[in-house]
Amino acid sequence: MTGPLTIRNVEVAGRPGFDVHMDQGRIVAIGVGLPRTANDLDGRGGALIPGLCDHHIHIFGLAARADSVTLEGVASADAFATHIMRAAAARPAGAWIRVFGYHEAMAGDLTREALDRLAPRHRLRVQHQTGALWILNSAALAALGEGDDPPGLERDAGRIWRGDAWLRGRIAAEPPPLAPIGAELAAYGITALTDASVTTDAETASRLADAHRAGDLPQRLTLMSGGALEAPADGAFAVGPLKVLLDDHSLPDLDDFVGRIANARAWGRPVAVHCVTAAELALTLAAFEAAGARPGDRVEHGSVIPPGAIPQLKALNLTVVTQPAFIHARGDRYVSEVDAADQPDLYRCASLIAAGVPVAASSDAPYASADPWAGIAAAVSRRSLGGRVVGHREALDPARALGLYLDDPAGPGVVTRRVEIGVVADLCLLSAPLARALADPGLAQVRATLLGGRPVYLAPAA
Repeated sequence: MTGPLTIRNVEVAGRPGFDVHMDQGRIVAIGVGLPRTANDLDGRGGALIPGLCDHHIHIFGLAARADSVTLEGVASADAFATHIMRAAAARPAGAWIRVFGYHEAMAGDLTREALDRLAPRHRLRVQHQTGALWILNSAALAALGEGDDPPGLERDAGRIWRGDAWLRGRIAAEPPPLAPIGAELAAYGITALTDASVTTDAETASRLADAHRAGDLPQRLTLMSGGALEAPADGAFAVGPLKVLLDDHSLPDLDDFVGRIANARAWGRPVAVHCVTAAELALTLAAFEAAGARPGDRVEHGSVIPPGAIPQLKALNLTVVTQPAFIHARGDRYVSEVDAADQPDLYRCASLIAAGVPVAASSDAPYASADPWAGIAAAVSRRSLGGRVVGHREALDPARALGLYLDDPAGPGVVTRRVEIGVVADLCLLSAPLARALADPGLAQVRATLLGGRPVYLAPAA
């Protein structure tokens, strides 16, 4: 469809029976019985809401996962070995095998020798569930060659810490196609993405911009980076916060951290800090206390937030961008590994909102499901795959959980988007009224997704 478009008979802000007319990429009229146009779409009484935003995703990582061996549901060493050997049997000798989502609970601390036994004729690399670590077998290490080793490479053990960019360069693999990812995300009703990869540079950003221009990745893009980045003149992406990646085993000193914040300020950018432990959060709060926090500064994940940190987050006006889906995907492991007294600190939502801390949600895909409706369901139920409830006091009502995905990418947790005259027509049409769709968010069905008033996804029934 091109040109003006009217969606008829939709629920807007909880009120049924409205028509919404779009032209020049914006909503220009909302009413009952609007004049017919050449492009009419029957909403069949479904809710029309702003398009959803994934405020923290890794686009190329999600695309690469499609060609990876995933370990979802693997709970034993035997099952892990079976996955690897099946993958090796399906590929010619010498081929690369990329394995995604490993955790020590599956088969303990992996070694190069253990991987050699499972795939002696293939180049095998296994990524840890956190994304921070790769374990390689001997054939993979040999294929990478010698010299110019990154600081995180332990050749004897076959381990690479935070070496994604170096690894990609050595493998010299073609970037995975992004059109399937763009289509998948559009089918979820997602119209905006914030890529949170610290490794994004001008070349990576250019590839994402080209995918957006070609329509392969129709969503509006905001890109973080660990260094300088410049937005293109055509707006194919916006430059987001400077990303600071923390690891407990190699935390920067406070002066270094404050210096990174100063660099962001010099570039006119806010700061987003990866925080998955209490120690990382404590250092982050100290750094913002020293450097001064500004609107748009963010704590990514907030995986562990002790009660005493909540007033500090509020005082500094830091936004927490969290991932409720981890409670569902990993909650059983959290219950078994995290002290019961500390479990209420995991992936907080309700207590932060009650204290006035801005909160937004995201997927962190590929490390959790890219489906925002799964995240909404997890924020409501706080229930793990095994049925255990983790941090029940942090549960949200369905409408508030949905709201975590509706904010403007430039102001997650702060700037709410609505369906109203004059706004950009980035919209999600559901197949049912909102109350019915949110009665079981995991089963919510998207009927259509529009970007600038142009459909980028239409369900078959539409």
